[in-house]
Amino acid sequence: MRGRIETNGMPDLLIAIDGPAGAGKGTLARRLADHFHLNLLDTGLSYRAVAHRMLTYGLPLDNASAAETAARQLDLRAMDREVLSAHAIGEAASQVAVIPAVRRVLVDKQREFARTPPGAVLDGRDIGTVVCPDADVKLYLTASAEVRARRRLAEIEARGGTADFERILADIERRDARDMGRADSPLLPAPDAHLLDTSEMDIETAFQAAVTLVETSMAARSED
Repeated sequence: MRGRIETNGMPDLLIAIDGPAGAGKGTLARRLADHFHLNLLDTGLSYRAVAHRMLTYGLPLDNASAAETAARQLDLRAMDREVLSAHAIGEAASQVAVIPAVRRVLVDKQREFARTPPGAVLDGRDIGTVVCPDADVKLYLTASAEVRARRRLAEIEARGGTADFERILADIERRDARDMGRADSPLLPAPDAHLLDTSEMDIETAFQAAVTLVETSMAARSED
């Protein structure tokens, strides 16, 4: 079976991918999950789903009790990526994500997902540090804010929309500061994460580099 890793009876393979928005985490995670035949979870969607529910019911985004309730009611396998990808929801999610109670509930759900056979690829901002610190392979993707802003602009224009580069760049820098500066589970690479700077990489180059890292890690693991 293409890409399948033989674990010799060891626990299922778990790959953690972290990094800021626009670095390529989502695309790489999907490629790796397909290649190694693993479950896939974009943990950022779970925060977006909570934010979407808050917005739908007109609830203040800083209402911790309502946000925690929304998180508890969330089914990670029933999230609509198309709906949740809206820019406004992403902005709201970044605010909801700083609520400790929401993070605790969603982290528990994400860990349960990660334990489901045959293993999983999880991408987000605190997978290797908080959600799955014992992941078999940890990757931290990054890219300059300018490169990520250009990618975002290209996505918008490819869908027939228009946007201002400087405004996108400012938005990315603001989100980076918020994610990296929050007290609870800040965005940062795990000490044992493999760093991949995708500023000068296309997705195929990043994918091949990641596959090599996973296969090397699993080969070493099978020899222990």
